[in-house]
Amino acid sequence: MNIPFVVSKELNIKENQILEVIGLFAEGATIPFISRYRKEKTGGLDEEQLREIETRLNYLTILEERKQTVLNSIEEQGKLTDELKNKILAAEKLQEVEDLYLPYKPKRKTRGTIAKAKGLEPLAIFILENPKFSGDFNSKLAEFINEEKEVPTIEDALSGAKDIIAEMISETAEVRQVTREFLLEKASIVSQKSTAKVDETNKKKPASPAGRKDVYDIYHDFTCEIPKLKEYQVLAINRGENEKYLKVNLSFDKPLILSEIFNAFFEYEDSFFLDILNEVVEESFGRLIFPSIEREVRNTLTEKADLHAIEIFASNLKQLLLQPPINNKMIMGIDPGFYSGSKVAVIDRTGKYLDGSTIYPHPPQNKIEAAKKTVLDFVKKYDVGLIAIGNGTASRETELMIADLIKDNSLKCHYLIVNEAGASVYSASPLAKTEFPDLEASQRGNISIARRVLDPLAELVKIDPQSIGVGLYQHDVDQKHLAKKLDDVVVSCVNYVGVDINTASSALLTYVSGLNKRIANNIIKHREKIGKFTKREQILEVSGVGEKLFEQSAGFLKIPSGENPLDNTFIHPESYKATEKLLKLCNLSTTAINEPALPAGRKGGLVDLVIKQKGAVNVALEVGVGEPTLMDIVENLKKPGRDPREEMPKPILRSDVLKMEDLTIGMKLKGTIRNVVDFGAFVDIGVKQDGLIHISQITNKFIKHPIEVLNVGDIVDVSVVSIDIPKGRISLSMK
Repeated sequence: MNIPFVVSKELNIKENQILEVIGLFAEGATIPFISRYRKEKTGGLDEEQLREIETRLNYLTILEERKQTVLNSIEEQGKLTDELKNKILAAEKLQEVEDLYLPYKPKRKTRGTIAKAKGLEPLAIFILENPKFSGDFNSKLAEFINEEKEVPTIEDALSGAKDIIAEMISETAEVRQVTREFLLEKASIVSQKSTAKVDETNKKKPASPAGRKDVYDIYHDFTCEIPKLKEYQVLAINRGENEKYLKVNLSFDKPLILSEIFNAFFEYEDSFFLDILNEVVEESFGRLIFPSIEREVRNTLTEKADLHAIEIFASNLKQLLLQPPINNKMIMGIDPGFYSGSKVAVIDRTGKYLDGSTIYPHPPQNKIEAAKKTVLDFVKKYDVGLIAIGNGTASRETELMIADLIKDNSLKCHYLIVNEAGASVYSASPLAKTEFPDLEASQRGNISIARRVLDPLAELVKIDPQSIGVGLYQHDVDQKHLAKKLDDVVVSCVNYVGVDINTASSALLTYVSGLNKRIANNIIKHREKIGKFTKREQILEVSGVGEKLFEQSAGFLKIPSGENPLDNTFIHPESYKATEKLLKLCNLSTTAINEPALPAGRKGGLVDLVIKQKGAVNVALEVGVGEPTLMDIVENLKKPGRDPREEMPKPILRSDVLKMEDLTIGMKLKGTIRNVVDFGAFVDIGVKQDGLIHISQITNKFIKHPIEVLNVGDIVDVSVVSIDIPKGRISLSMK
């Protein structure tokens, strides 16, 4: 297989682009690096396209390796024909290769192999190859009676032959493909309540009215054609089945599928042995074909649903990581709780931990006045401008207390609710212990909550992405694939934003292009040794960093207030000479890019003017770079030190609380998208319970998925459609 040609055809990308990418991968180049700094070579392929290429290259490489293994195995058996070899080499999917290999795959003892050992294979072949037989079949069967081989009667001979034919049918690639396609296109999935399990579970642990038991109500008598099945329905049914709340089957037209199997295997429609063959087809389907193909179909549905859920999770995670930081505020983080109290921590404008305590404003202690005094003292002492409240247990009660405190004392600070998912994971991690060795785990968690407001990306990279709750059924999908996808998202976000090498944690540095945990730790050690990095060249002094690693990482590691202003941009050191030539063409020095009075590259500035006069192609040739690189240089000169997250919507800061009881139908509110799922989006409108905008209430236009319109972090205007206080449900509309 010509893999570059196949990938080119599949992804509609030129073959020479694919070959360039393969070459860059072979050199050890990372996707963020290729995407940003090798546009001339790849023709401007973006990260998504590069990851698609990587995925297909890996799959097709595995496919080719499997083909060779299968061919070698069949050849060793002396059964490899030219026709079979060509079929295997032409296969485009691993499943096709496995179907073709199945008859030759070493297998355990089966009814078919036992019958062959009894010498009944010639009888099976006779039945298959003589549809126009007109003699005495019993006489033919009698030829295969053999007491020594445990074939005492003609019935035993016929039974063994049928077992052999049944296996031959089940191991035919075309039969398996026909069955697979039939079930995927024409079968329905049926789920029913598994009463025994529900009763057993309820005896051990009664389900609450809004508990898991209710989650499966709609699947207690559920039927849906497989092509119409939604991905989230597949995942819900799978979970219900795994937890034994549901019993799941496939429903289909059995006579029709048996007819299609017969036509796929036999070249004739009529035979002297037709009754026997029909019986064998039914036996083969029920005992051998359907159990394995049913598993394959269910696995296919699950894989498709997994991919979909993982893509949504990844999209949500990307938006969450790219939330804009809230700068220049002293922040207080509160991790609410009842019995063990609520943990309070104050951090400064750089994220440094200043002070903390534990308050007990809620039951059973109810020390609300003492709690208010502690919080108020912190606010006044440290000039706290923002209070971040975790959205877990006692969040609602804590929000009420903070809102009252702000109002009663006319404080000039605001609060916001922060998703605390993963804070407990971080607090018990080795990294947290290293950062705060003198604090207990519970106190580290609320520092994390506060820092998530200061710089979401820098803090959330310290947590396993799977622990950040912005997905749907994330614990049910393929965990290896999920981890890889989410890791790619984090890598993409970190390198998209860039990293201040003088303030970044080792966790953040680990995700920088070309770096790993060991090198990240070495950068921290070197930083401590020299005080701070003043120029990018110093990265080469770090233990373990060579020219290649420097090439891959340097452009993403920024140095604000360094010796060279270019070190605070995404301009790669390899392009510094070209940048200096460009500035010289404009009679500017590198220091000019930071001078407000002299907008070197800003819109309407001198660089734009020179490019307009000479033409971008000519300027690129003159400074010695490609046109895409030139335009990237210009973009960075316009906004040195720019944080791309500044363009994202800012979070809503609140000073007063809204209760569910305050809501009325038709009320218009402003909210923040917290999670986007298949059937809608959850919105924080300032009430403890997030409201749901159903997909049908997002827009008047038809959309296949909410993510076409909404992203995590978006600020939206909504109106209240319905309120169910007992169930804690709020329905919203953007129409």
